[in-house]
Amino acid sequence: MYKVIIVDDESVVRDGLRRTIQWNEHGFELIGDYENGRDAWEAIEASKPDLILSDISMPFMDGLELARLVSSNYPYMKMIILTGYDQFEYAQQALRLKVSDFILKPITASEMRELLGKFRLEMDEEAKRREDLGRLHNQLHQSLPLLRERFLERLVVLGLGRPEIEERVDYFGLPALTPPFIVMLVDIDDFGDREEWMDDVHDAEFLRFAVFNIFEEIASERQNALLFRTREEKLVVILHGTEGEDELYVRAYGMAEEARHHVEKYLRFTVTIGIGRACSSPEQLPSSYKSAQSALDYRFQLGKNRILSINDLEGSSAPALPVSLQADWDRKLSASVKTGAGDEAHRQIGCLIEELKSSRIPIEAAFLQVQKIVLALMNAMQELGAHDAEELRERQLWLTEVYRFKTLDEIEGWLKRIAGELVASVTDKRQLVARTQIAKATEYIEEHYAEEKLSLQDLCRHTLMSTSYFSLVFKQATGETFIEYLTRVRLEKAKEMLLTTTLKFYEIAAKVGYADPNYFSILFKKHTGSSPRDYREKQAKESIR
Repeated sequence: MYKVIIVDDESVVRDGLRRTIQWNEHGFELIGDYENGRDAWEAIEASKPDLILSDISMPFMDGLELARLVSSNYPYMKMIILTGYDQFEYAQQALRLKVSDFILKPITASEMRELLGKFRLEMDEEAKRREDLGRLHNQLHQSLPLLRERFLERLVVLGLGRPEIEERVDYFGLPALTPPFIVMLVDIDDFGDREEWMDDVHDAEFLRFAVFNIFEEIASERQNALLFRTREEKLVVILHGTEGEDELYVRAYGMAEEARHHVEKYLRFTVTIGIGRACSSPEQLPSSYKSAQSALDYRFQLGKNRILSINDLEGSSAPALPVSLQADWDRKLSASVKTGAGDEAHRQIGCLIEELKSSRIPIEAAFLQVQKIVLALMNAMQELGAHDAEELRERQLWLTEVYRFKTLDEIEGWLKRIAGELVASVTDKRQLVARTQIAKATEYIEEHYAEEKLSLQDLCRHTLMSTSYFSLVFKQATGETFIEYLTRVRLEKAKEMLLTTTLKFYEIAAKVGYADPNYFSILFKKHTGSSPRDYREKQAKESIR
C-alpha cells in the first residue's frame, strides 16, 4: 500500500478527493490533506509519503517551492501538480523539478482514478526493478566488454574530452594513457580458399575472432596496447608509451608484422594493416585513426597482405584537421539552424573557424573545410523543405563565393550572416505554421466547447503539436491560456442562451460543457459579477427600458 497526501488551499477540492476516491481499492492509503505547502512539508518529513498531489497557488509555501524541497531531499517521491494555471512557465519549472505529472483542473473523479491506476503501475514496476538489482549487476558485468569496446571506438573515431577519457579509463580498469600515441587499423583482405565454400556467418565470425585472438596474444606480451573491434568488423590497436615517437613506430611495425605473419601462416588467409601518424594526446586520437584509415585505403593501389604506414606513403608533415571538424559538428550546426537557435549556431561557427585558424592547414584545405560548413547549412534548409528553385541556385553559389574572401575572419562574419538569415527564415515559417495551427485550435474550441471533457490534449492531438509548445504559442497568439480561452467562450455562449432562451440554468450549464450546475454558477459569478439568475433578470429589465 502506497502512502499519499493531498495539498490544496481549497477545502472543497480536498473534501471532494477524500470522499469520491476509494483510495485503498487503488493501492493507496490517504494519510492526510493540507491547505498549504508549509504544513504539507512538515507532514512529508514526518510520514514520508510515496505520492503527493499538490496545487501550485497556495499561501505560505506554493506548490513549486514544495516540489523543490521534495526534489532536493526526497527524489524518490512522486509528485503530481493539479492546477488551474495552464501556463508554460509553470510546466517548465515543474519539469525542471522532476515533477511526475502536471494536470490541469478541473479533473473528474474518473480521471483521478485513471491517474492513480497509472502511477500505481509505475510504482509497482519501479519497486520490482529495485528488488532486482542483483540481476542488473550481473547484466552490467556481462556487458562491460561491449561497453569497453564502444568507449574505445568513440575515443578514436569521434574524439572525447580529457575529463571523460580519464573517468572512463578508470571505470573500465584500463591502463593509464601515456603519450605518444599511434593507431593501427586492421582489416581482413578475404578468407583465402575458404571463400569458395564459406556460407555460414558463424564461420566468418569465428575466423574474425581468431584474428583478434592472435593480436590479443601478441599485445599481451607487450605493454601499453589496447585492442577492440569496430562495428564495421575491423580491428583497432592503440599503442602508447613513454618512449619517443620513433621507438613507438618501431614497436608498431614489429607488432603489425608479427601478427600479419601469424594470420597468414596459421589461419591461411591475409590481413592488411594501416598505421597512422603519431599524436601527443588522447584527444587527438581521431587524427591518428583517420590517417590509419587513409593508409589502409592504399591497399587499392598496392595490393593485399601488407603493412601500410601513412608516413611512408604521404610523409609525416601533413597537418591534422581540427578535432571538431572530424566529429559530428555538422549535425549539431544543422540542429541549431533547424531549431532557430541563432546564438548557438553563431557560437559553433566561431569555434569551427577558430580551430581552422589554429590548425594552420594549407589555404586550399581551409577553403574545403569552409565549403563543408556551407554544405551543412544548405542541408539544414533542404531538410526543412526549402525547395524553391531560385533559392537553391542562390545557395549553390555560396560554395564558390568562399574564394572571394582573404581572411578567415571575413569568412566567419559571412557564415554568421548566412546562419542568421536561415534562422530568421526558419522562425518566420514556424510562426506562420503556429498561427495556422492556433486558428485551427480556436475553431475546434468553438465547435466543441459544449463537450465537458474537452482538454488541452484533445487540441494538441487535433493540431498535431506537443502540449508544452502548444501552450506557449497559444498564449502568445491569444493572450490567454487554453483554460482561460475555453472558459470565456463557454461563458459568452451561456450569456447568449440566458438572453435568448428560456432554458433552465442547469440546462444551459450542460450545453456549455459544465455538468455541475453549482460549479457553473460559481464560475459565472466570478467572471461576470452576477449569478446566472441575476444576469438574466438584470438584462431583461434593461431591455424593457
